[in-house]
Amino acid sequence: MTAVDQENPKVTGAQPAGAGDEQAAATAVREMFSAIAPRYDLLNHVLSMNVDRLWWRRAARTFRDVLGRPGARVLDLCCGTGDMGLAVRRQSPNPEIVGADFAHPMLRLAADKTAGRNFRVIEADALRLPLHDASFDLVVSAFGFRNLANYDAGLREIFRVLRPGGEVGILDFGEPRGVLGVVYGFYFRRVLPKVGTLISGVRGPYSYLPASVERFPDPQQMLGRMRAAGFQEVSWSPYTFGIAGLYRGRK
Repeated sequence: MTAVDQENPKVTGAQPAGAGDEQAAATAVREMFSAIAPRYDLLNHVLSMNVDRLWWRRAARTFRDVLGRPGARVLDLCCGTGDMGLAVRRQSPNPEIVGADFAHPMLRLAADKTAGRNFRVIEADALRLPLHDASFDLVVSAFGFRNLANYDAGLREIFRVLRPGGEVGILDFGEPRGVLGVVYGFYFRRVLPKVGTLISGVRGPYSYLPASVERFPDPQQMLGRMRAAGFQEVSWSPYTFGIAGLYRGRK
């Protein structure tokens, strides 16, 4: 368990500074990501030294079998500017892809990037999706699930919209251990927030980022939550020594 989980085993979801309940947390997250949308892609690439592109590609390759199903439909949840969905598209030209996010400025950028690629975007709350039950073969979420105000409710909603036999892939940050963890922790908590604030001109989001990763359930806890939501064959694959990782499960 992380230090946060040991202190409070009932962590329900993201909690930006000053947010006292789930609605306030969701509002704060929406405002933060809307504010940094114009520089979001640049910051992702700079702060990760372009490793983020490798993570998206690796996660997308994991689901080649699902993408090859006739009439496959994919939901890119908390899609941001659409990079995870586009990584999926590069693996297969066939599936219909829907990108959902509740930060409107992000969606405008996603719509521009994905135009003409059988990729439509919808403005929607991940905890209350305006989508039919059992309507997708794959739900992917890259670095967005961690920001949900209620992790268990998010997993239940993903489970609801998946077809039987459908899969989920949640790509998100982790906390590496050992000497690397010490070095990375210094960068992530001390350097990254300053660089992110300098480039974006917005202070809050890049101070929130390391706090949100620390608050997020560790792999064993997250896998337990996935099982409780109904998923089977759950697994976690670490990327780049555990700096990120892919959670996977099947309905």
